[in-house]
Amino acid sequence: MNTTKLMTTHFLLFQLSLISFFFLFHPTPTVGSPSNDTYFIRTSCGTTLYPDVCYTSLSRYASAVQNNPAHLAKVAIGVSLARARRLADYFSNISRQADYGADPRAPPALHDCLSTIGEAVDQIRDSLKQMRQLGSTSSGSSSFRFQMSNVQTWMSAALTYEETCTDGFYNVADGPLKTDVLKRVEDVKKVTSNALALVNRVAEKGAL
Repeated sequence: MNTTKLMTTHFLLFQLSLISFFFLFHPTPTVGSPSNDTYFIRTSCGTTLYPDVCYTSLSRYASAVQNNPAHLAKVAIGVSLARARRLADYFSNISRQADYGADPRAPPALHDCLSTIGEAVDQIRDSLKQMRQLGSTSSGSSSFRFQMSNVQTWMSAALTYEETCTDGFYNVADGPLKTDVLKRVEDVKKVTSNALALVNRVAEKGAL
């Protein structure tokens, strides 16, 4: 009887040793640990003015970016373009439907925003087209520098157009319309600013 108990005890100790060995040399994977691709986006977004907005808007494209700064900048411009287009549609619709109240400054401010955001869309679209052509350009070449300079100029102009829209609304009386407009434009300005920062990073490195 004592022999049986002793054997059982040894067997249990042996099992515990095996379990301990397994967990020692096969640690449980960390749930939700970031991939290399998302880590690259997180660190790249750290160079922008709005890193959290940057990461939130771009992390879903991690597999397409693949640790490539030029790909990341291109995706960021694409996100900026999509947001700017939606904003232009908003101004097109709201300018026909808005209740301006007694403030005569609201209609011209909306009209100006419709125009300036339309210009921003054009600049961002041209930037994206130029970035797509970089694949056939040698890194560091004069052609590369020229094309990147174009993108920097156009994205900077787009941001200026967006800021012009909000500037024109500051004199409009406070109310739901003004609050909504400023919030929407501010959201687009942030992604455009981030895209420009990522473009500048590619231009500074001088390589794809």
